[in-house]
Amino acid sequence: MSPRDAVSHLTPDLWERAGRLLIRKALAEFTHERLLTPVLEDDGRYAVPSDNGASTYRFAARVLSLEHWLVDADSITRHGRDGAELPLDALDFFIELRATLGLSEEILPVYLEEISSTLSGSAYKLAAEAVGAAQLAKSGFQEIETGMTEGHPCFVANNGRLGFGVHEYLSYAPETASPVQLIWLAARRDRSTFTSCADLDYDGLIRSELGEETLARFADTMTGLGLDLADYHLLPVHPWQWWNKLSVSFAAEVARQHLVCLGPGEDEYFAQQSIRTFFNTSDPSKHYVKTALSVLNMGFMRGLSAAYMEATPAINDWLAGVIEADDVFRAARFSIIRERAAIGYHHRQYEAATNRYSPYRKMLAALWRESPVPSLEPGQRLATMASLLHLDTEGNSFVSALIEESGLTPAEWLRRYLDAYLTPVLHSFYAYDLVFMPHGENAILVIEDGAVRRVIFKDIAEEIAVMDPAAVLPPAVERIRADVPEDMKLLSIFTDVFDCFLRFLNGILVDDGLLTEDAFWRTVADCVTAYQESAPQLADKFAQYDMFAEDFALSCLNRLQLRNNKEMVDLQDPAGALQLIGTLRNPIARFRPEG
Repeated sequence: MSPRDAVSHLTPDLWERAGRLLIRKALAEFTHERLLTPVLEDDGRYAVPSDNGASTYRFAARVLSLEHWLVDADSITRHGRDGAELPLDALDFFIELRATLGLSEEILPVYLEEISSTLSGSAYKLAAEAVGAAQLAKSGFQEIETGMTEGHPCFVANNGRLGFGVHEYLSYAPETASPVQLIWLAARRDRSTFTSCADLDYDGLIRSELGEETLARFADTMTGLGLDLADYHLLPVHPWQWWNKLSVSFAAEVARQHLVCLGPGEDEYFAQQSIRTFFNTSDPSKHYVKTALSVLNMGFMRGLSAAYMEATPAINDWLAGVIEADDVFRAARFSIIRERAAIGYHHRQYEAATNRYSPYRKMLAALWRESPVPSLEPGQRLATMASLLHLDTEGNSFVSALIEESGLTPAEWLRRYLDAYLTPVLHSFYAYDLVFMPHGENAILVIEDGAVRRVIFKDIAEEIAVMDPAAVLPPAVERIRADVPEDMKLLSIFTDVFDCFLRFLNGILVDDGLLTEDAFWRTVADCVTAYQESAPQLADKFAQYDMFAEDFALSCLNRLQLRNNKEMVDLQDPAGALQLIGTLRNPIARFRPEG
């Protein structure tokens, strides 16, 4: 591809549309987080002035429950002091509001770079051949995964990917649907750690993932170097990581043959929405592979810690056992896809020079996660839960297409989905003090005839926590115990489920005219009530942690990124790092059951 062709999506029209959509999201989410305070004007439109009053943004919007702003993108205009209309420019928006948004001199230019990358990705998606929501809703798992256009619904700069050049974006971004072959390294066993679930061992995993022919090719390469593959673990790496990090930052390890590059494997993969995880398209029944990627994206360097990975399989075994033994989980047909094996390389000098949270300790590790494909029954298909918030270029919604296919009423469809998704989240919290990070990208829907049949959670070991200080956990699982203040525990549901997902789903269904807000949140309340009535033995916990409380703390995600976009949360004190700004009215409080 020529340098010119690589930027063919960067045209005036597409850039203007991408910028308008991003400003729409910024106005909506920054207002939700109370960074902006729009003023209702006489004509029914809202106004937001810049820091110095030199410009004003005006727009039309509806405000729904949870202070959710439905901003009409096409209504947004920008005006100077004299009232004359100015062109919209997304980068100018952040510069003009830098003080209001709390962007420091250090953070602002890097944040603008992340915004530029996000806009470039949006322009690429807008340039692609349009796929209607109805067509996408009936597509295959990976077509849906690569067809998502928005990313995280809350974060404005949600596709920063700082470190990717445009040629690497075209090769590795999920929306480009470019086949990727992972690069395999041989890592000396005395410098690497492999762990696996109880039902898997190293040899079994590697043979099933690589096949005998590729394994023999790698062994021959090692023999040709005078080395024995038996002295090494095989470790898959992201191609970007090899070319940009490991071949340079780990040069000494390569020179001394502690690491040996064996080249690409045979299988092809697609990058997932999480960008560093790959789905095997050559054989969809094989494992996902999650790799370390030293790229800055959405508030974190996306590395993987060798030390952290070590306990991953044991944590997954433990959680799978909890789920399999529980009647409520079984009734909801809830499951996880386990992270069955993990490997990490220990660079001794970097480890001697840094603390355990340093990105220098997160440059070379990988894990293998089960594929959900073999668990499907005839007539079932998969979709990332993030797809429920997808709108096509015409504004048609993915979720409305599913509801139409199902033949159910919107309320019936919603209740089936909530029974499969929300009930397991509630039961985990109340029965086990166990919380997930159950956002759209971490959940997979099993769909049958347009309806959600069951839900599968993934990304387990890095994203779960047990909040009971007295819980009895196996020693290998102790890492997931978290010390969370009592008044913040229920935010794991109110923030992660209500505010960061259901708020948007409600907005889409209301905007599509399929449900009223009352009907939506009443259905959510009915799901909560039904679960509580099914578990009377937990009545004290229900009273202690009240799902029908009048309000809950507003936890602001963009504020974290605006404050520090390189390390959004202090990993040594995640709860203490949250930005809590006032409260939100709980939309199910008015549906509290009587008695």
